[in-house]
Amino acid sequence: MFVRDRMTPNPITVTEDTPFQEALRLVRERRIRRLPVLDSAGNLIGIVSEKDLLYAAPSPRALSIFELHYHLAKLKLAPIINRKVITTTPDTPLEEAARIMVDHHIGALPVLEDGRLVGIITETDIFKTFLELLGAREGGLRLTLHVADQPGVLAALTSEIARRGGNIIALGAFHGPDPVHRYVVVKVQDGQMAGLVQALGALGQEVTDVRESS
Repeated sequence: MFVRDRMTPNPITVTEDTPFQEALRLVRERRIRRLPVLDSAGNLIGIVSEKDLLYAAPSPRALSIFELHYHLAKLKLAPIINRKVITTTPDTPLEEAARIMVDHHIGALPVLEDGRLVGIITETDIFKTFLELLGAREGGLRLTLHVADQPGVLAALTSEIARRGGNIIALGAFHGPDPVHRYVVVKVQDGQMAGLVQALGALGQEVTDVRESS
């Protein structure tokens, strides 16, 4: 799966000349958190976040409505634009985009193709993909296993489930408490699952959690 599969194409953008109030209206009405900033030629020059806008806006508690609109009209977008923007491409693997966001403590990446802005991918897009990977919106038997990190372990697990006619709809492997073990989460639908835990135990796999989800 790649960035192009989960990004929002053709995101809403602003320019340095966009009135501050217009940018604030866009994030509120469109329920978005970030606005890429383009120059007159359509090149990406920065990004401004909802947080940046809210911090820059005067507090309505300390001003009258007249004063509030007066100060908002004087505010400029240019000073609060983040011009050191980290970007990605449509062909970047999704996990690489997620790693970049985590490593740089950012919540979104503008997506450039041949130097032009074609989309934006956010932490929310990554979270939604995580839900899909673990089958969070689908019912089934959910198993958590603590297994040795060695060849053949996953093959033995999936073979046993397949032998019982089970359909694996999600499978993920995660680091365990030590470098020689991993946690494996698998969600299974259909098949004859009675006795599966005991069968996996006989194969040397430790099942730490079993639950039905709907």
